[in-house]
Amino acid sequence: MRSYDLVVRAARAVTPSGERGACVGVTDGRIAAVEPLSAPLTGAAVLELEDDEVLLPGLVDAHVHVNEPGRTEWEGFATATRAAAAGGVTTILDMPLNSLPPTVDVAALTVKRQAATGQCHVDVGFWGGAVPGSLGQLRELHEAGVFGFKCFLVHSGVEEFPPLSGAELGAGLEELARFDGLMLVHAEDAGTIARSPEPQGRSYDGFLTSRPASAEDAAVATVVEQTRRTGARTHVLHLASADALPALRRARADGLRITVETCPHYLSFEAEAIADGATQYKCCPPIRGAAHRERLWQALREGDVDVVVSDHSPCTPELKRLDVGDFGLAWGGISSLQLGLPAVWTGARARGHDLVDVVRWMAEGPARLVGLERKGRLAVGADADLCVFAPDEAFVVDPARLHHRNPVTPYAGRTLDGVVRSTWLRGSRLDLVTPRGELLVRAAA
Repeated sequence: MRSYDLVVRAARAVTPSGERGACVGVTDGRIAAVEPLSAPLTGAAVLELEDDEVLLPGLVDAHVHVNEPGRTEWEGFATATRAAAAGGVTTILDMPLNSLPPTVDVAALTVKRQAATGQCHVDVGFWGGAVPGSLGQLRELHEAGVFGFKCFLVHSGVEEFPPLSGAELGAGLEELARFDGLMLVHAEDAGTIARSPEPQGRSYDGFLTSRPASAEDAAVATVVEQTRRTGARTHVLHLASADALPALRRARADGLRITVETCPHYLSFEAEAIADGATQYKCCPPIRGAAHRERLWQALREGDVDVVVSDHSPCTPELKRLDVGDFGLAWGGISSLQLGLPAVWTGARARGHDLVDVVRWMAEGPARLVGLERKGRLAVGADADLCVFAPDEAFVVDPARLHHRNPVTPYAGRTLDGVVRSTWLRGSRLDLVTPRGELLVRAAA
């Protein structure tokens, strides 16, 4: 009988065929067998899950702002990947901003990879950036191994990463269509926001008015139009406006290659409950009303939203301006990398979803989106990236216990369901001390 490096026995495991009892054999960091729980597999090490634990594939978070180098006081590879590991996330993809330099050319990608080397507790891949003046360098970045390209249709918040106009988005998509690259779009319309009131003061309603749902809807219409014209692949980032869903549904029904993500905070919070001055909730696009939230949950159920990712976008506490609570002055971004799984599970189970759904949204789907065939699945040939999860154990979020560099989060004091008991990367348990992550490159076509 074959012996494995590690055997994991779980009465409950989420596999591509659903939730079932499973005995998983791991050899050389990859899953070599997924057998019924009663299978007599033997291994050099054996992990028997407790009765209240479920074996999940490690999550894939395809939207993380690590900010190193250049703004490492906001976050960094060591702290971000430690938080990821603590939250059951075994792969992250780093956004091209807010690091300095932004990842808009191969030289900047080299700098970022050098900064990450030796620091990462989980595997890390990189997105490139598409900004005015960089469109001619997209193919070179693609060939250097980035997984796709992010652009903004509105001011990004940092001067070194300017937005594309609608025409520039079209030109970028024309270029990407030549080699089937993927464009990620921060879809808020600059003109709509320019015509809206400036955000200022402590009023959350005022902030919401400054970035209306119609700004997302108009930008999504631009993405659909340019995707239809060019035939390129596009991905709508962090959808908060459920009003954009019908246009996206029609486009996808027409065969356009558009995928859509949303985030835990849009599924967890509602504008009606956000107090004035609570700038820890500020993000762009904003957290909208409960009606939008519930329609996003319905879109996940119906397959109109593909994945759930964190959009972990931290900063120093000072930049959140909690001292004055001014939404016009505060940095917009939410730290939730460590909390994504319990946050989504809390909302999902309350609406009748199961862990199979959560794994599809947060592991299988993101891995498929970025082309990481060996991630996000408990299947033979996949990397043995594992999350041991206790779905019925609840906890109260204490920012001091988070591994993010800066302990600011709107989840503070919130009770969430589900505790990550351990996380395993390629068959090795992560201790949050020894970095074991690798730097990933896009697989050649």
